[in-house]
Amino acid sequence: MTRISTQALLAAPTLPQAHREGINALAATNLQVDIAPYCGMDEGDLIELFWNNCFAASRRVTAGKIGLFTRLKVPESFVQNGPARIHYRVMQVGHGPARSAITQVQVKTDCPGGHPCALSNDENQNLATVGLPETICRHGVNSSQVRRGVPLTIEPYQNMAVDDEITLRWGDVRLDLPKIQAGDVGKAVQVWVPSAIIVEAGDDHRLEVTYCILDRVGNNSRWAPARTLRIAALIPQAPIHPATAPLVYQPRRPGSPCEPG
Repeated sequence: MTRISTQALLAAPTLPQAHREGINALAATNLQVDIAPYCGMDEGDLIELFWNNCFAASRRVTAGKIGLFTRLKVPESFVQNGPARIHYRVMQVGHGPARSAITQVQVKTDCPGGHPCALSNDENQNLATVGLPETICRHGVNSSQVRRGVPLTIEPYQNMAVDDEITLRWGDVRLDLPKIQAGDVGKAVQVWVPSAIIVEAGDDHRLEVTYCILDRVGNNSRWAPARTLRIAALIPQAPIHPATAPLVYQPRRPGSPCEPG
C-alpha cells in the first residue's frame, strides 16, 4: 500500500512572487516556486518541478526539511511570455510517483514603453513627453486656463496593453487615469487636467509634467521625460460691481408710498 496515491493530486504549487494576474519581468529573473508539505513526507523524497511539462528543477528532502515548504528556483530561460502550467511530482523509494494539481499563470516580461536604458535611473527615454497645445508649450498656462483646466495627450507607447494603468504627475500632484480598454490600445490617450489639480500643484515657473505606466502584472515603465511648463497664479474673478449688476425686476412691497391704493 502506497503512502501517496497515484490517483490523488497533491496541492498545487504556489508562486510567492506572482503579482495579481501573473509574472512580471522582475520576478522572472529569480522566480521561486513553493511546494507545501504533504502527507507522508519523508527524508530522501525527490521533488521534481515541471514548467509546461518540461523538467525544470528538483530537490531531495532532508531530515531537517520534513514538514516544511520546499522552495525551488525556475531557470530564467524557462520563463517566457505567455501562459505557463506548473506542477511537480514526488518520488518516494518503494512507492509510485505522486503528481500535484496544476498552477496556471500568465508571464508578461514586456514593460510598457519598452525596457528603459540601464543608465536612466528613473526615466524611460522610449516614452514620449506629454503633448499640449502649442500656445501652452510656448507661453505656459495662464490664469484663465488654470481656472478652466487644460487638455493633454499621451502618445501610444510600445507594449501598450489592456488594463495598463497610467499615472499623470503634474508638479507634485498625481492623477490616476482610467485603465486602458481594448479599444484604446494603439491610440493616443486624451486627458483633461482639471482646475483642482492645477491649483493644488500651485503656480511655478518650471513645473514638470510627466507620467508612468503600470501593467496588469506589475511591470513599471518608469517616468516619461518631463515637459516643463510655466504656470501662472490663479487670479480670482472680480466680483460684479453693484453699479454694473444686471437689472432684475423686484416687485414693490405692499404699502409702499409708490403703490397705488
